[in-house]
Amino acid sequence: MSYISVGERIAIFGGVYNNHLSLAALKQDASGRGATTMICLGDMGGFGPSPDKVFPLLQNDPNMFVMQGNYDHSIGNRLEDCACGYTDPRDNHFAQISYDYTAANTSDHFKDWLRDLPTEFRFEFAGKKVLCAHGSPRKVNEFLWESNSSDIFLDWVLDQFECDLLFVTHTGIPWLRHLPSKDRWVVNVGAIGRPANNGEKHVDYMLLSTDSQGKPHVEHIALHYDYEALAHEMREEGLPEEFVETVLTGWWTTCLEILPAKERAKGVY
Repeated sequence: MSYISVGERIAIFGGVYNNHLSLAALKQDASGRGATTMICLGDMGGFGPSPDKVFPLLQNDPNMFVMQGNYDHSIGNRLEDCACGYTDPRDNHFAQISYDYTAANTSDHFKDWLRDLPTEFRFEFAGKKVLCAHGSPRKVNEFLWESNSSDIFLDWVLDQFECDLLFVTHTGIPWLRHLPSKDRWVVNVGAIGRPANNGEKHVDYMLLSTDSQGKPHVEHIALHYDYEALAHEMREEGLPEEFVETVLTGWWTTCLEILPAKERAKGVY
């Protein structure tokens, strides 16, 4: 269990997916908003180009805390696939292309670093117990979707894992849920590596601070970056055009079958 010390404004994000351009933009944007602590919830690899451009932006920052996602565990331990939790053959086909590319282009030095990362963070904030996990506290590759996560279930999770605020990623689609019974929150921070299947080119992260009454306040931030430059790099690296289309249009073309009906209905595929 990893306890950390944090500042008064905290940027929380996940799903970097090899997108060094959005990661650099996040660090600048979050600093501009007064964040003195940044927490990465994992999945540094996959989807995008040139993974070794990502890791120095995370390693060489004393204000950055980085945890291990399922992707990072697989890459760090030199496993055969990402253990992303997909079940559809087409989803797994594209996931394997992405994984094989990331594994081949991640240096051994960074693989060892990924292998040894913590799997969760805990800290106190404004009188509340905060837990940061990757997919969920129960399982690293569990998908917590907004449409099928009931308040009863989420309250049970917070009770089981003894926290008042829970931050996760893994799904790639951001959402926030206030649980009024005990004034608690569950937050999926989305991903900064690719857009959230909403036709927008921006990516997403969350900013944790306090309101005028000193209570925790979570703000969803739409992060803009040079997505056209990313698409160019992806093509230069020979990554699938389906991935490039997602970056340029904001609509997912792969990893769709895992989406619940309500989330998928919001897309075009």
